[in-house]
Amino acid sequence: MAEPRPTRRALFALPLIAVAAPAVAAPPRVVTVLGDSITAGFGLPAAQAVPAQLQLALRKLGLAVQVRAAGVSGDTTAGGLARVDFSVRKDTDLAVVALGANDLLQGQDPKRTRANLDGIIRKLKARRIGVVLTGISAPIEIGGGYARDFNAIFPGLARTHGVPLYPNLLDGVARRPALNQPDGIHPNARGAQIIAARLAPVVAKALAAKG
Repeated sequence: MAEPRPTRRALFALPLIAVAAPAVAAPPRVVTVLGDSITAGFGLPAAQAVPAQLQLALRKLGLAVQVRAAGVSGDTTAGGLARVDFSVRKDTDLAVVALGANDLLQGQDPKRTRANLDGIIRKLKARRIGVVLTGISAPIEIGGGYARDFNAIFPGLARTHGVPLYPNLLDGVARRPALNQPDGIHPNARGAQIIAARLAPVVAKALAAKG
């Protein structure tokens, strides 16, 4: 005897089985490093330079991020100000501003350096891009007054704009031959790794604060 076929009413009475849509991963947050030869990775393969190492360090902290390199060898704060609008793309969540070393090497007026960095930060904030400002420590040998005025630029700007400050980009690396290339200025692969590892927690905190 054939089994009775279910009626349309019986079919509609069956419990519905929810089909879950596949989870869509959120796109990684974008960090752009606006800098000079130190962050451009002078003398290093791209994978060993500071931006790539910063991306690895942030991912070790559990963050889904893409770090873009926007460093230009020889760039001053004036150069950074001139190109910030196109070097830092509109999808950037956070910009790490790492400029000032070439101003220092050229002995530029700290007031001019401060004004350029101030302009960069204002442009980024106007675009609703978060900022982490990194400093460069001037050695006392270049002149006590100049070093004092130059070193005051970075904490002063951080206070004025309410942005996080990483006081010295080369902290733990400067003047250590084992961590620098033969020129004594640019970090080698190990030096870049140390810079990135020390900078990463500051960047991670800034991303968390931005939401």
